Amino acid sequence: MRRMEAASAARGGTMKLYDAGWAPSPRRVRMFLTEKGVDLAAAGIERVTVDLGAGGQFDPDFLRINPRGTVPVLVLDNGLAIADSVAICRYFEALHPEPCLFGATPIDQAATEEWTRIVEHEGYAAVVYAFRNRSRAMVGRALAGRWPEMPQIPELVARGQAMWGCFIDRLEARLADRMWLATDAFGFADLSAFVTLDFAVATRLSDGAFPPAIARWHAAIAARESAGA
Repeated sequence: MRRMEAASAARGGTMKLYDAGWAPSPRRVRMFLTEKGVDLAAAGIERVTVDLGAGGQFDPDFLRINPRGTVPVLVLDNGLAIADSVAICRYFEALHPEPCLFGATPIDQAATEEWTRIVEHEGYAAVVYAFRNRSRAMVGRALAGRWPEMPQIPELVARGQAMWGCFIDRLEARLADRMWLATDAFGFADLSAFVTLDFAVATRLSDGAFPPAIARWHAAIAARESAGA
């Protein structure tokens, strides 16, 4: 029995993972758990689906769990809520060190952190800028989560498009002579970038016609079991 399963059984509590089917951050957690071989049911973790399309993230019951109104959220059996995808993955990495996805050495850990931040600040941010400031469904909701009304800013669509082009160029250059993004093994930075590229395609920022190095790398990850999580 894995450590999480043993600990949960000993305490007798029920943990919950608040998830959403199509959103990129919950998908990052699902892919991570699949790579780790963590089965939620076997670990005593109930998966609760939040219907974002119906505004389930703003339901009073959910806001009592996460006042920010975002998913995913992992609620531990002591009532502590972890409401950030990276923090959730870090929690599971500590419980299940193998396979290591955040870097096995100090250098690999630093490279993973660096490239994860590049993905989030340059790639993911570009998609969010373009999507939330263009989509009719996001009128008044230009920021994710629970905020006062946030108007769309059309200029940020152009910024997102420009950022995306630069990000793709940077990613292509990085992958031109290497298999994986941060280290010699598949890791969290790869997982994060893969989810980001798929999010860009889903929101029509990208047509999915990636340059050769990215296309090779993307196909390799798409063939992994976790890609279907």
